[in-house]
Amino acid sequence: MSLPSSIPIFPLEGLLLFPRAVLPLHIFEPRYVAMVDAALKTDRHIGVIQPALEDKESLEKVGTLGRITHFEELPKNRYMIGLTGISRFHLVKERESIDTPFRVANVNYRDFRNDLDEPDELSELDRRRFEKVLKNYAQFAEFELDWSEIKDTETEDLVNSCVMASPYPARERQALLEAATLKERAEMLMALAEVEMSRSDPTQRMQ
Repeated sequence: MSLPSSIPIFPLEGLLLFPRAVLPLHIFEPRYVAMVDAALKTDRHIGVIQPALEDKESLEKVGTLGRITHFEELPKNRYMIGLTGISRFHLVKERESIDTPFRVANVNYRDFRNDLDEPDELSELDRRRFEKVLKNYAQFAEFELDWSEIKDTETEDLVNSCVMASPYPARERQALLEAATLKERAEMLMALAEVEMSRSDPTQRMQ
């Protein structure tokens, strides 16, 4: 698959996109409506990336290329879109976007070639332990889960959905995005959950 080296950039603090995951977005700010308009006229590609923690005008070094796979035009010049992740990228350089109100950047995908493949480390991921931590965290945070739906969810979808819905700050979320493999991402997410629970209740630790 040929991926674009120059893409429109959508800075979103706290929101992550993973390969094959779908991120629903309500687009209403004029410059991002213009970005969606432009994407729909071309290849439908948009890059999602967090603003840098130290300087909100700058960007993090890793984001994710997505493709608009669903869109709905709304009144008052707004959109609802579904952005499906394709591959993570490294930000190379932000370009001067004189002709567009939105930001544009040059990116490369060299370190994330495996994002285009189905993950092959699922056999190494302890799904039973992941579900146990998820169940304990749901009880800790007092929210309900549909376990029949979870049992039918593919492991990659489950892990990435949990990361995308997690309550952690931008720094931790960026580290989860940059995890090299799905297994590493799952281990990191479980560790964050266990630390949070142990700080609240030292007796509540998962093995």
